[in-house]
Amino acid sequence: MWICIRSAARDRRGGPEEHGPMTPFMLAVENLLDQGEAGLPVPSPSPRTETGRTRPVAAAADTHLVMRSQAEQLVSEANAVLRDLGEVISLVDDCGPGELAFTLGYRDRTIRVETVIAAGRALSRLIVEGEPGDEPRQLTTGDQMPPLVLNLIAGTPHS
Repeated sequence: MWICIRSAARDRRGGPEEHGPMTPFMLAVENLLDQGEAGLPVPSPSPRTETGRTRPVAAAADTHLVMRSQAEQLVSEANAVLRDLGEVISLVDDCGPGELAFTLGYRDRTIRVETVIAAGRALSRLIVEGEPGDEPRQLTTGDQMPPLVLNLIAGTPHS
């Protein structure tokens, strides 16, 4: 969904700039960057996670593909804003025997979302580089992907 908002936000190169149509997520990314540049604390909502659980393969694969699609949309929107800084979020797909996965990368940070299939069941896991992975965690719902991407940009921990 596009919202036609003309932002009088400061151009990343120093002068005033009119932005074209921006989504609410693009505005959230821009706000996050503006706060960081101003030396203010960069609060970003923490994505809600829960303990990973095994599920039927079809249900887990469907959830994985929905989250992958949403990640692609959000990365595209974020990159439209980040490109002015000369940086973008990468989105890399990976699949192999018994696994569906994608990895989001920004600067030196990565987040991997994977669904591992074994014995007719599937386990979804969220792997955040540099954070302890004592037990498998997964996003509670697909609507937690926006906070996950914002946290990747901000470099804040996940729970």
